[in-house]
Amino acid sequence: EMAGKPEERLVSTVALRSLKQAVYQTENIGHFGLAAEYYTHFTSPIRRYPDLIVHRLLHEWVSDLAMNAQKSEKLELNLDAIAEHSSIRERAAAEAERATVDLKKAEYMEQFIGETFDGVISGVTSWGMYVELPNTIEGMVRVADIPGDYYYFEEERYQMVGEKTGKIYKLGQKVRVTVSAVDKLLRTIDFELNEEDENEHGEETDRK
Repeated sequence: EMAGKPEERLVSTVALRSLKQAVYQTENIGHFGLAAEYYTHFTSPIRRYPDLIVHRLLHEWVSDLAMNAQKSEKLELNLDAIAEHSSIRERAAAEAERATVDLKKAEYMEQFIGETFDGVISGVTSWGMYVELPNTIEGMVRVADIPGDYYYFEEERYQMVGEKTGKIYKLGQKVRVTVSAVDKLLRTIDFELNEEDENEHGEETDRK
């Protein structure tokens, strides 16, 4: 049971990244999360094109239980193309939604430039660390702006390590940050680490 523990975010992130991205397809491979041998996509009310396709197929089957091979083949003819198109458009819609949310978050945080908040490291990359605040706002601490040392990215450990000091910043770690800049055009929020308050969180300073 990892709920509430510091390692929860790390375990959750690694688990999610190990899973393949969900796509619409004609091959029935079941559902991994539900451990179901048979699974098809459907929501009520019908909100998406894949829902409509499933609805049409079920309607055809119910209305003609003795569906012949020719009719079945006709129905299946375009399903691969429909599945691929639906997968592409769903990703595009998700990206558009994410961009809109990021813009509104950037607009909201503009009023807090210069203010300091407690947060948690939610992502670590070669170019810096993402820090998430309790209100779900996420900003970036750029690697060049991490004070006190030159830091390099250890991808397999999801952490930044100071070259000389061995100080570690890792996924799930609590930090205190100050809002340094907001770019509404790029929809980004920049944070700076507030070193004065780090010791209050009891972060490790020696590499293990």
